[in-house]
Amino acid sequence: MRIAMVVYDRFTALDVVGPYEILSRLPDVRLDFVAERPGPVRTDTGFLAVTADRALDEVTGPDVVVVAGGPGTFGQLRNPALLEWLRAVDETSTWTTSVCSGSLLLGAAGLLRGRRATSHWAALDLLKEYGAEPTGERVVTDGKYVTAAGVSAGIDMALTLVGRIAGDEHAQAVQLLTEYDPQPPYDAGSPEKAPAHLVAEFRTGGRFSPA
Repeated sequence: MRIAMVVYDRFTALDVVGPYEILSRLPDVRLDFVAERPGPVRTDTGFLAVTADRALDEVTGPDVVVVAGGPGTFGQLRNPALLEWLRAVDETSTWTTSVCSGSLLLGAAGLLRGRRATSHWAALDLLKEYGAEPTGERVVTDGKYVTAAGVSAGIDMALTLVGRIAGDEHAQAVQLLTEYDPQPPYDAGSPEKAPAHLVAEFRTGGRFSPA
């Protein structure tokens, strides 16, 4: 099984590193980080770079596509090289997936029209512009399209995929091996639970930058 993890300038690290950690534990898998051009690709913080070993045009038939999100998403929404590649590989992929605002790129490529999908809560309503039906669920599966909510939800999306591909027991084994048993010290992981003033600051672009 060949998995292509799509990155671009100012993507969010956990959007791909989380799913990578889970998906790399599938049996008989090859996983490639791909970008428009091979080489280091900087994350949104600028502190970390991931090396894209392959250019988009070198990867023509992945079984699974994982598209990262991040602040850089909005600079890619009219990138013909990326959008045309997404449309091309989607014709033969088994699963086309995204994390966080990466779903906007699937939408911009015309892949989510008439489908249920999710994204980071701050970008969720933008899915309507691409004919998708936004839902606040953490992971949404509609046919072969699997979209995850913001950042950390990519781990849940990847476990969902592992279960569908290799079976529930294998997915449970991966969850156990990675000790994915979240017990956060705060209960502020969604706009419904977080303090209202923090949500407001995020929405207005105060001291936070959108994911």
